[in-house]
Amino acid sequence: MTWPLPALVTWGLAWLSFTALSALALPAWLSLAAGSAVGVLFSLWGSTPWRRVFVAGGFPLSLLASGMAGAMPAWTWLLPLALLVLLYPVSTWRDAPLFPTPAGALRGLAALAPLPATGTSIVDAGCGLGDGLRELHREYPEARIDGLEWSWPLRLACAWRCRFARVRRADIWTADWSAYGMVYLFQRPESMARASDKAARELQPGAWLASLEFEATVLEPQQVLRCPDGRPVWLYRAPFRRR
Repeated sequence: MTWPLPALVTWGLAWLSFTALSALALPAWLSLAAGSAVGVLFSLWGSTPWRRVFVAGGFPLSLLASGMAGAMPAWTWLLPLALLVLLYPVSTWRDAPLFPTPAGALRGLAALAPLPATGTSIVDAGCGLGDGLRELHREYPEARIDGLEWSWPLRLACAWRCRFARVRRADIWTADWSAYGMVYLFQRPESMARASDKAARELQPGAWLASLEFEATVLEPQQVLRCPDGRPVWLYRAPFRRR
């Protein structure tokens, strides 16, 4: 959806949930929790971190401004924050919050980064809602596709969307990468040095490290795939060549 339509739709759904539960004479905190949960869940629509904040925070702020908040205990205002922390655990804040892989972004990857037809495992480290898993599955239909995600709500949603994959709740930095023929990342520039070191320690010769958009500046890429929108997919193959 074109911005700000995701925010407007989300705020409307949040208010609809709040109003419907309030009409049933349910506790005020439960109505607030339901409306806030809608906002936090649909904040995944936001294409940037600030837009996700706006989508998630619109309902509780508008409720506060409406004057209806006076009937609620003060502690209930911790619920939106608790829901946000549940979706984005504090331990993952230094990693990418949620960068969905665009549809078609990895088209042609298998040609530039070939893998054996059978017996190969690929992992999306930080799989979010599974957009990257879908792209990898299309490029490597015979490979076993794994996803690692620390946020358990995202992990559950991803497993439901990507039933062809094995999705686990795991910390991508402590999980073992050594069994994979490819590790796919869509992280942050600040994460790439750490990813490079981990890949160099754990990936077997011939395995690939693929990073959408963000370059591992200490490594020499073997190939660079260009997405339809012009963004690069940097491809590094073990044993890595350092710059």
